[in-house]
Amino acid sequence: MNATNRTVVVTGIGATTPLGGDTASTWENLVAGRSGVSLLKQDWAVDLPVKIAAQIAVEPGEIIPRPQARKLDRSAQFALIAAREAWADAGFTAKAGEPGASAADGDPEIDPDRLGAVIASGIGGVTTLLDQYDVLKEKGVRRVSPHTVPMLMPNSPSANVGLEVGARAGVHTPVSACASGAEAIGYAIEMIRSGRADVVVAGGTEAAIHPLPIAAFGNMMAMSKNNDDPEGASRPYDTARDGFVLGEGAGVVVLESAEHATRRGARVYAEALGQGVSADSHHITQPEPSGKGIAHALQNLLANTDLKPSEIAHVNAHATSTPQGDVAEIKALRKVFGDDVDHMALSGTKSMTGHLLGGAGGIETVASVLALYHRIAPPTINIENLDPEADADVVRDTARQLPSGTIAALNDSFGFGGHNVVLAFRSI
Repeated sequence: MNATNRTVVVTGIGATTPLGGDTASTWENLVAGRSGVSLLKQDWAVDLPVKIAAQIAVEPGEIIPRPQARKLDRSAQFALIAAREAWADAGFTAKAGEPGASAADGDPEIDPDRLGAVIASGIGGVTTLLDQYDVLKEKGVRRVSPHTVPMLMPNSPSANVGLEVGARAGVHTPVSACASGAEAIGYAIEMIRSGRADVVVAGGTEAAIHPLPIAAFGNMMAMSKNNDDPEGASRPYDTARDGFVLGEGAGVVVLESAEHATRRGARVYAEALGQGVSADSHHITQPEPSGKGIAHALQNLLANTDLKPSEIAHVNAHATSTPQGDVAEIKALRKVFGDDVDHMALSGTKSMTGHLLGGAGGIETVASVLALYHRIAPPTINIENLDPEADADVVRDTARQLPSGTIAALNDSFGFGGHNVVLAFRSI
């Protein structure tokens, strides 16, 4: 099929996060301003300088049968749980190509050749890799799991979701550190806009709460060491912010061409307008301090969509709670949108979920879409003293009603290596 620049919509949402085992509980706790961060109680955390994390609210072992779970890395388990919820939420009741795959009379089956999956992870199966290496050292070669390679490979979550739904239009895994989940959703939008697919299951997942990543991030001085106050440790825009809090989980959406969704009578959450991308080319871990690279991504978004700055009522900011990154993002918004930023309700939901790395763009897309659908901007919690350089309308402590009429939301995601991805969604 030739490129058509088709309209793309969100028809299904799924999540498993530190705030809840599904979308409804996650959203309820986001709006209520509850923190998902807690003290690590594992024995291995005793000697670490960082002893806090935003751990999953519902363990995947409570949902996925043990015979299947033992063949999946934790990151793939999260992705599968979120994808199953999103798939059912979109009204699909079976694998593509099977009878009953769509709930609509006019479109009884999804064509698997027109169905894609794009699930990203910033680190992939790191817990499998490290745990199996321990098995090799301590118990010998014969005790290493034969499932190790398909569990640890970064494309495992995407491959398993693709197998679950029957996707044959393409199964992809963008890896761009903490921008990975957003890049996956942007890639999925382009798959539909270009005519390569009608439906794509897309999102991000991460499962890196393990002593090695925590020790490494801690030694980089990237993570908060506020072990005495776990729930208050993730504090974007606060003058005392001292780094991010590691989180885990997954967020997945079902994207669909508007024609396909209309034909089957699907419920639509929002229009997925597109993405803007850029690279800083500044430093492997530090953001470009003026926000120049982020501004380029925002300008790219405006150039490639029909989004109007005046429509943007909400921004789900990357806002990791690091001193440089939080401010650079706001500088970029000011550079591109000027005084329009004063009318954009800005939320830093990592203050509640922690930072899911490659999964962040997934769960923050879920939050952005639901903010439009319910017209509520979640709060940013834990701001005691707002940084004067945070020159924006930060939603603090309490959720805020968004305006009526046609409005849009941005989801910003940036990653080590200088990756910048901005997604835009519009109310229906």
